[in-house]
Amino acid sequence: MSTATLDASPTPPVPEDPAGRDLLARFYRALGDPTRLALLAFCAEAERTGTECVHHAGLSQGRVSAHLACLVSCGLLEVRRAGRFAYYRTRDPRVVELVALGASIVADHAAGVAACTRVDAPA
Repeated sequence: MSTATLDASPTPPVPEDPAGRDLLARFYRALGDPTRLALLAFCAEAERTGTECVHHAGLSQGRVSAHLACLVSCGLLEVRRAGRFAYYRTRDPRVVELVALGASIVADHAAGVAACTRVDAPA
């Protein structure tokens, strides 16, 4: 075993400083909406127009635009503009992997998550 391996300390899964924890919590709040999760997954399959996102979400253009703006602002989606059209795609494939991992964990703990009264239920 090399000295570098012995000296290397693993990165903690949760930042030790309050500002880092706040930033991580903000990241999870960006993912914490069913519509945003659906839009992330939809835009991971292929680049999508705003109109396609509206049809996929089944919500008003204004509400979908607000969700897309949140995801773009947080750096989770990127937008490419071409004339009157905006095209969205997932910026980092690790986010999609994280959501898939979360779905797998929820499948194993669905009853507990559903019964939890300490986390706000979706509106």
